[in-house]
Amino acid sequence: MGWNTVMLGLDGLLAIALVAIAAFTWKLTQSLKAAPRLQPAAAPPEASVDVVIPAYNEAENIRACVEAALTTALPGAKRFEVWIADDQSTDATGSIAAELAAQHANVHHLTVPPRPEGEVWHGKNWACAHAVQFAKGDYLLFIDADVRLSAGAIAAALAEALAHQADLLSCGPNILISCFSEWLVQPIMMSAIAIAYDFQSINDSMAAEDAFAAGPFMLFHRAAYNQIGGHAAIGDMIVEDVELARQIRRHGLTLRYVLGIDLLGVRMYSSFGTLWEGWTKNYYLGTKENLPLTLLSAFTIAMVFVMPWVGLLASLAALLLKLEFSWPTLALYGLTALTLAAYGLLRWLSYRQVGVPLRYWWLSSVGGLIVVAIALTSIVKTKTGWGWTWRGRSLKAS
Repeated sequence: MGWNTVMLGLDGLLAIALVAIAAFTWKLTQSLKAAPRLQPAAAPPEASVDVVIPAYNEAENIRACVEAALTTALPGAKRFEVWIADDQSTDATGSIAAELAAQHANVHHLTVPPRPEGEVWHGKNWACAHAVQFAKGDYLLFIDADVRLSAGAIAAALAEALAHQADLLSCGPNILISCFSEWLVQPIMMSAIAIAYDFQSINDSMAAEDAFAAGPFMLFHRAAYNQIGGHAAIGDMIVEDVELARQIRRHGLTLRYVLGIDLLGVRMYSSFGTLWEGWTKNYYLGTKENLPLTLLSAFTIAMVFVMPWVGLLASLAALLLKLEFSWPTLALYGLTALTLAAYGLLRWLSYRQVGVPLRYWWLSSVGGLIVVAIALTSIVKTKTGWGWTWRGRSLKAS
């Protein structure tokens, strides 16, 4: 195989990458442009609210989560209670929860009993279903232990839900990033999710298959939650947030999905190990186990985030090897420059619109390769059950 043949192959892939980046950029900007943003409420609405926090081995998160929730400004609230559902934790989650309950009259520590024999319960469904038995408010807010609410977040969510008569309001949070692997992977994942789950389509459609919700923040009207059967009705589902949103639609109820990045944040993962476990758990399920779609998404990620840098390396190699200036080689230089410029525009626009961080943008090829590996591994784990866990708990059906 001669150099010209290699160059022609690279030119073809770079041309595909250029088209992929253009399409990715357009879809991302359109989705974000149409996204409703959660705004601070002018006057906190009167309501009775129960906040449910399922927690399994969340010792490093639970105190900060609860204390942030307690700062919420709901002066007219008829009821505001926080329920920590300790789901058989083996770390200090229970003792911290008990301490918080002793310090605050409206904070309650629940020790969730073991899952019933012969029943399949995945993820946080069992803990949530247990906790709601004690909650009496007109609204149920489910948040994850790694969520950090601003003082006005709950009031803003209530005002938004009331204004749009939403039976379920879910907020896409600001993704807080700290460790190196998060810097590489999370901006890519968040961009891909914003494209796959377009805000306008989710809010305008009445089809259950178009429904989506973000698990870290889900505010239900209690009557609607009871009507769909709550978490008990979908106890065996791993991606429970999306399934709950679909249940809302199937029952003819109102779903609203907004961008909440100004009022709430979530630190999803604290290490590469937890990031890998979390995303390989959900990636394939997020496509509804659609194998062609999963493979297409992995290919698109590779074209958008990896291929421009492959072109750069190939161009530098061609210059170092002093290859002749044939038209395939010149095309390589030109297409590489175009794809890198297009990729730079993509990152700049996503930063301007919603603050997708630019740090380590030049290592996107590494992040892209990790995401491709996540997608492929997720297929294997979901199909075989091999290594398919969350925080060490097996998700394989027994």
